[in-house]
Amino acid sequence: MPVCAQCGTENPDIAKFCLACGSALAAASPVHEYRKTVTIVFSDLKGSTAMGEKLDSESLREVMTRYFDSMSAELERHGGVVEKFIGDAIMAVFGLPKLHEDDALRAVRAAADMQRVQGELNDELERNWGVRLTVRTGVNTGEVVAGDAVAGQRLVTGDAVNVAARLEQAAGAQEVLLGDLTYRLVRDYVDVEEVEPLELKGKSEPVPAYRLVGVREGSERQQRRDSPMIGRDHELELLSGALKAAMAAPVASSRSSGRPESGSRASSTSSCSRSRNARTSFVAGVSPTATGSHRGRGTPEVGRPGRDYPREPSPWRGQTT
Repeated sequence: MPVCAQCGTENPDIAKFCLACGSALAAASPVHEYRKTVTIVFSDLKGSTAMGEKLDSESLREVMTRYFDSMSAELERHGGVVEKFIGDAIMAVFGLPKLHEDDALRAVRAAADMQRVQGELNDELERNWGVRLTVRTGVNTGEVVAGDAVAGQRLVTGDAVNVAARLEQAAGAQEVLLGDLTYRLVRDYVDVEEVEPLELKGKSEPVPAYRLVGVREGSERQQRRDSPMIGRDHELELLSGALKAAMAAPVASSRSSGRPESGSRASSTSSCSRSRNARTSFVAGVSPTATGSHRGRGTPEVGRPGRDYPREPSPWRGQTT
């Protein structure tokens, strides 16, 4: 229903001018949808019906408000967006509106911290109302179709959402179940127990799942250095040529620069890994004057990594950007 920007009056969908003030109504903007890989956290209370019988309506509302506020704060602290509340369940998305490389790890850490905070909240609830909450959680990663979150179109649909909800339903009290892709993305940072593949409603085949035991200390995701480079053949050839020239010269240097995450550091590292049998030293660092700038020097059997070698004329000097 179009709302007049001048007077705030709601108008019927067929109206082109405001029925109250006559101002022209702005045309509705088209809905934009995107395919994105995100991680879904689905968490639900167990036994809430019995708790509703024990508490009066006002006390129940206060308990649920405290629960939703505490859980939402943890999800948002780790970068998640609470997509909706369904009864006493919470659905949050990691990867909207901004995508991060470690969204899966953020989601798992949020789920673990939700359990920790819930334990603290239970002490308060038991002291004030004589109740304790029991929660079960499912975390799953996959491709979804999402609206433009910046424009307020937060609807997220896809099989990944359904599986997250089914994992939550299959989880036991105070358990967090991880989907297969989520586990593969975070396996270096968590401890889990593999469970029997789950027969989930609506799925034709059993679904692998893992019970979260804990998130390891210092589990910040580190950038991998052993991933293959794609689309950098020209740059790698230049750097490989520099290393070969260094074997025949006192000093040779190369400089690879680019925007953050453009692959300049990875290109340098990959080039050196191709020449492990070459007797060279390589230094990588960040230039204080150029964002994403990394400089490496190679010398045959001279000094140690990190040494500030003197600059001498070299038969090769190149720059890749």
